[in-house]
Amino acid sequence: MKTYSIFRLATLSAVFPLALVAYAQGDPDTLSRIADQGKNHSQIMDRFHYLCFDIGARLTSSPELLKGQKWALAQFKKFGCTNVHLEKWGEFPVGFDRGPVQVCRMVEPFESDMQFTSPAWSNGTNGLERGEAMLLPESLEGIKAKAGELKGKWMIAPPTRGGASAEINAELEKDGVLGRITGSRNELVVTSGPNWKAVSFEKHTGLPAITVRKSDYDRIIRNINFNRKVVLEINADNRWYKGPIPCYNVIADIKGTEKPDEIVIVSGHFDSWNGPGSQGAQDNGVGAMTAMEAARILCAAHAKPKRTIRFILWSGEEEGIFGSTNYVKMHPEELEEISAVLVDDGGGNYQGGYRVLSQMKPMMTAAIQKSNETFPDMPEVIQVVGGKRMPRGGGSDHAPFNAVGVPGFFTIETGTLNYNFVHHTQNDRFETVIPAYMIQSGTNHALVSYNLACAETLLPREAKGN
Repeated sequence: MKTYSIFRLATLSAVFPLALVAYAQGDPDTLSRIADQGKNHSQIMDRFHYLCFDIGARLTSSPELLKGQKWALAQFKKFGCTNVHLEKWGEFPVGFDRGPVQVCRMVEPFESDMQFTSPAWSNGTNGLERGEAMLLPESLEGIKAKAGELKGKWMIAPPTRGGASAEINAELEKDGVLGRITGSRNELVVTSGPNWKAVSFEKHTGLPAITVRKSDYDRIIRNINFNRKVVLEINADNRWYKGPIPCYNVIADIKGTEKPDEIVIVSGHFDSWNGPGSQGAQDNGVGAMTAMEAARILCAAHAKPKRTIRFILWSGEEEGIFGSTNYVKMHPEELEEISAVLVDDGGGNYQGGYRVLSQMKPMMTAAIQKSNETFPDMPEVIQVVGGKRMPRGGGSDHAPFNAVGVPGFFTIETGTLNYNFVHHTQNDRFETVIPAYMIQSGTNHALVSYNLACAETLLPREAKGN
C-alpha cells in the first residue's frame, strides 16, 4: 500500500477527508472506552452540584476560591493524575468575600423582596441597616443644603445619573447616609469590581453602592413620587481579608508515554464573580467541571496518550485573564511544545466545535470525529477563520497563548441556553445548566485532547512573522 506523509495527507484532505482520520486519532479501542465512560458513566453533574452548593461562587482572592482549588487538587489525585499542584502566579493586595446572609427588601409602604448586588472589593453595610429612601439631590450644593436631613437615609440616584463624583460621595459619607442605590437597565443585576488594585485592608473607605434590578428600582421611585414613606432594609455582608493574598492555578497531568514534554492543555477558569445569588455555575463552573470530567474520563478509560495532557483551572480570569497570562510568562520553555490549548468559557451550551486556521482544519476535523459519532444530536463543526493567524484578543484564557503563536481555542458554544441571562448576574446558578450538554462537553474535551495528544505531529501553527 502506498503511504503518505502528514503534509501530503493535508493536501489530500479536501478531496479525501476520511484519509486523515488515522493521523489525528489515538487507539480506536481507547477512543471507544473514552466515549462510553463519558456518555454512559458520567459523574460531572454530581461534581458540579458539589461545586455550586458546597463551595459556591469563587471570586479571585476569596476563601471560597482557595477552598475550591484544594478540593480540585484532591479530585485530580483521586482520578489518578500526576504532577497535581497549585502554581502561584501572583498576589492580590487584599482579600474579599461575601457573607451567607444577603438581604435587600422594601418594608414600607409594603413588603417586597428585591434582588441586588454591590461591587466586589467595596464596602457593605454594617449588618442589617434600615432606613428611609430619599432621592439623591442633583448637585453637591443640593446635598449640602439638605445635610441635616440625610443621616440614616438610603440615597436613591436618579436613573439619568451614573456614578457619583468623589466629592459627592465624600459629602454623603460625612452626612451619615446608609448608602447609594442605583437601578439596573433590566431585570439582571450585574456584578463587577474594577478597583481591586487601589484598595487595601487598612484603607477601604466608601459608602455601600447597591444596584437593584429595574423593577425594584421603579417600585421605589414610584412610591416616593406618590409621596409615600419608603423604608428599605439591606444587609450587604461584604468581608475584607488582610493581604497580600496569593493567587494560584490548579494543574494536573496525564503524562505522555512517548513525548511527555509535548503538551495538550484542557482548561477553564475556576474563579467567578460572587454577587448575591450567583454560584459561579455557567461562568465558569462549566469550564472547570468539563476539564475535571475530561481528566476523570481519561483516567477511568486507562488512556495512554503519547503526549502529556495537562488540565489547568485558571484564576484571575474575570479581573484580566491573569492566571493564563502569567502562565505564558512563567513557562517560556514550554510554548513551542504546546500543541493546543482548549478553553471552555462560553457558558452551559455544548461544545459545538472550534475556529481554526486553514492548515489546522484537517487535524481538528479528524479530532472531533469520534465526538460526532458519540453525540450525533449535538454535532460539532470546524470553522476556518480568515487571515494567517489566530484571532488576538478574545477576553478569555486562550488569548494569551494565541498572542505568542500557540494555538488556543475558545470552544464554539451551541445549544438553547441564553448565556446573557446568567453572565455575571444573580442567575448564574446550578439549575440553569443542562446535564446533557455538560456530559457532551466533558466527553468531547477528553476525546479531542486524546486525539491531539496521539497525533503524528503537533497541531500546525501560524507562520511566524504574520
